[in-house]
Amino acid sequence: MADLTSNTGGIISPNPFWLASAPPANSGDQIMRAFDHGWGGAVWKTLGSPIQNVSSRFGATNYRGTAAIGFNNIELITDRPLEVNFREIAEVKKRYPKHAVIVSLMVETRDEWQDIIKRSIDAGADGLELNFGCPHGMCERGMGSAVGQEPSVNEKITSWAKEFSTVPVLVKLTPNVADILPHGMAAQAGGGDGVSLINTIKSIIGVDIDRMVLNPRVGGLSTNGGYCGAAVKPIALHMAASLARDPEFKLPISGIGGVTNWRDAVEFLLLGSSSVQVCTEVMLRGYRIVEDMIEGLNDYMDDKGMATMGDLVGRAIPSYSEWGNLDLNYETIAEIDSGTCIGCNKCMVACHDGAHQCIHPPTDGGHVPTIDLDECVGCNLCQIVCPVPDCITMVEVDNGFSRATWNDHINDGAALRPKKGAH
Repeated sequence: MADLTSNTGGIISPNPFWLASAPPANSGDQIMRAFDHGWGGAVWKTLGSPIQNVSSRFGATNYRGTAAIGFNNIELITDRPLEVNFREIAEVKKRYPKHAVIVSLMVETRDEWQDIIKRSIDAGADGLELNFGCPHGMCERGMGSAVGQEPSVNEKITSWAKEFSTVPVLVKLTPNVADILPHGMAAQAGGGDGVSLINTIKSIIGVDIDRMVLNPRVGGLSTNGGYCGAAVKPIALHMAASLARDPEFKLPISGIGGVTNWRDAVEFLLLGSSSVQVCTEVMLRGYRIVEDMIEGLNDYMDDKGMATMGDLVGRAIPSYSEWGNLDLNYETIAEIDSGTCIGCNKCMVACHDGAHQCIHPPTDGGHVPTIDLDECVGCNLCQIVCPVPDCITMVEVDNGFSRATWNDHINDGAALRPKKGAH
């Protein structure tokens, strides 16, 4: 069995699965129940001057029978007294000394940062997470993403935290920027011990078309909120990997955004994250999901011959390149397994209406569509829409052309294979 012990910027946890700073990490009782189920760490719901939340505050996007594929909230930081939070942090650390308790913080002035950092550490925090990501409510007050979108302010407040803290400091970055790298570099320049990302994406989840009011509705009004859940994973993976692959960026990463199962977690780990944080899936399904995550990660690492997290973290980063470095002479075509094809013709419709018109009705009176191999460009759309697993596969073609990228073609005149497809 693999050793799942995780180290993110000096914060050690028995496994890489942490609760993200959110409602599931709102109280000591919740976090202790989560630890009982196997979570390795928890980032406490953000502490600062307690606020008054609105009602209602959550919304969701449902898609083709799947509930809450995307989730939205207009909830803010803790609404409970700081004294209560600190007392509960101390109790959690007393009862679970080997689990990681990271305290998320968001205040304004230097003096406030100094005070709340000292109180968090005195309560037993193993690490701090600076919330520079909240895209609603708090940013209008000059905090949250208002800090995360300004590298100079990010760097300054991070440096304050490092000056006052005796435990590791993670900087939580906002995705509401054009390029994540300057913001990660600002956290590094400020002395941060690591970064966590992504926070939620500024969004409008939907509109109640009968009342003609945005959701979630607060009386007759609403506002933009923070988007999260399974639908944001591609954005989160891109931003985490953008930092991990940059040779100038040296900080460890705690990956957040759309983790619903162990496979999602492995993707973040392969792209450079040393821990993964989960929120929305816990809100929808409860703390017990971590049991399958731990088992799945263990089995995966055993199957791949990996003994420690160090064998896994970042392994996919070398495969992340620019478009100009991709082999334009690499070629695939689609093949349909006649033994498993159910004749639904979804591939044919998709190909004719959305791709390259190379899949046609059966020519032998059967039910299996035919593929015009002279027209097939290997775009994968047919494989994506096929409802039968492994019925359509993409098969590599030996076309006789050596590897050549766009950069090779422009700079050195490398030969490119002839284009396929009449369109």
